[in-house]
Amino acid sequence: MQSKQLLTLVLAALDDGKGNDIKVIDVRDKTNITDYMVIASGTSDRHVVSLADRVVERMKENHLKPLGVEGENTGEWVLVDFGDAIVHVMKPQTREFYQLEKLWQGDFPAAAAASH
Repeated sequence: MQSKQLLTLVLAALDDGKGNDIKVIDVRDKTNITDYMVIASGTSDRHVVSLADRVVERMKENHLKPLGVEGENTGEWVLVDFGDAIVHVMKPQTREFYQLEKLWQGDFPAAAAASH
């Protein structure tokens, strides 16, 4: 499955689960670990876990299994790795604290880019 198709399925699952403030960040020119970071907020621990579960189930329906799922025990932040897309579902407070959008959308310093 192409990464754009994968992304479409992820976004549909998050939207169906009533995920909040869903953002997609294209990181193909910043890292080789993934093509897209998808970040969404849930309203509670239970909602965060439910959204991540919904994404995993939608992918399984399309014969895709995640490479890994982390954080489902706490519900503050659940990460689901599908290779071409990494999904971060967080509580709003956690999302504000870590500011992944700012991290991945910002420009990396030239020194950091030169070391890779």
